[in-house]
Amino acid sequence: MMLSIDEQARKIIRRLQSAGFQAYLVGGSVRDLLLGRRPAEWDITTSAQPAEVGRLFPKVIPTGIDFGTVTVLANDLPYEVTTFRSDEQYIDGRHPANVRFTADLHQDLARRDFTINALAYDPEKQLLVDDFNGQVDLKNRLIRTVGNPLERFREDGLRPVRGCRLAATLDFVLEKQTLLAITDCLETVKKVAAERVHDELVKLLKADKPSIGLEYMRQSGLLQLLLPEVAACYQVAQPPEFHPHDVYWHSLYACDAAPKDWPLVRLAALLHDIGKPACKVEMTFYNHDQVGKELAGQLLKRLKFSNDDIAQVVNLVGTHMFDYSREWSDAAVRRFIRRIGGRQNVASVFALRRADAAAMKQDIGLAYLTELQQRIDKIIADENALHVADLKIDGHDVMQTLNIKPGPQVGKILNELLERVLDDPSLNDRATLLALVKQHA
Repeated sequence: MMLSIDEQARKIIRRLQSAGFQAYLVGGSVRDLLLGRRPAEWDITTSAQPAEVGRLFPKVIPTGIDFGTVTVLANDLPYEVTTFRSDEQYIDGRHPANVRFTADLHQDLARRDFTINALAYDPEKQLLVDDFNGQVDLKNRLIRTVGNPLERFREDGLRPVRGCRLAATLDFVLEKQTLLAITDCLETVKKVAAERVHDELVKLLKADKPSIGLEYMRQSGLLQLLLPEVAACYQVAQPPEFHPHDVYWHSLYACDAAPKDWPLVRLAALLHDIGKPACKVEMTFYNHDQVGKELAGQLLKRLKFSNDDIAQVVNLVGTHMFDYSREWSDAAVRRFIRRIGGRQNVASVFALRRADAAAMKQDIGLAYLTELQQRIDKIIADENALHVADLKIDGHDVMQTLNIKPGPQVGKILNELLERVLDDPSLNDRATLLALVKQHA
């Protein structure tokens, strides 16, 4: 079988084999090639031990040397090279108690998570090694563990999350026993570092349909454990005249509908209604955007998202409820831009609104979004002041004009000036603003 592999990966394999070692492309790289996908990474497994790999290549980084992994740099690109190994008992739900290097490829493949990842390919011999029927599962679009799913999941508590993520990424089905085993391994999942869960969630959000993986997470109990705020939306009914789905399914469909290449908007779409369960009174959800904003911040902090990412998602969740009408004055449009955090957030707020509407299966004022966008574009093109920093004077000017020291009064005056300018942009002139400042003397 001939697979078209990266030329640098081929050269690394050839170099290892020329030195007398076994070497194969392995794991997700092989899986993706068989599926006709371009691998994001090119992983290599070999009988050579890390020190031996280091002697063969000029640029080697000991990225995971305790577990037999080094990174070979070729043309400044990283290629992970890992020694065949046989893992013994796992004691912490992540790391094996003892790593034993081996010359047996089968033992190495046997320690891997899923059959579709337990594949190795020798490009020199055009030989595919498939000891666990991974090709059959690829053909049947199944995610199945290598061997006993309970054992595989208790070895590494991230594997259940990864299985759900792979189901979404590949549009595969989680094999029944594999899915059932996740529920019995939730205690092991609790041991997983939040940073690792974060990374899998971000990858999940880049799938064509994140809802596939999220629903498997709910069925298995992972969602209730890791994203309880989302799980709480399940079977929370909404007014049928606006929503054909409960809050949970609406959120998942909105997540699917958000731009695939904009994971933070997808994350905001998933979380935009998590305040509804706490705010529900009969069929109303007053203030759910503000409650959801607080819950989203707590969730994202728990999962170790960066402060910048948290700020963006929280802002989207907190501002997703707006009802534009043609009666809005230009000043109202300027205040809207300010309320959503500025011109840099317009595109993401609109992307979330469109995803929200798509999940409702009806037009909720989308026709007016184009008009609002045009009005916003004109305001931005006219360079209207939208923030204090856009004013033609600053705090130093205020202090000098009034002969006062730094303090809250300076900010208060600047904000009052901004309110005047939002109503009438022509006031944003240095002489005019200084004259207005003097009125505070």
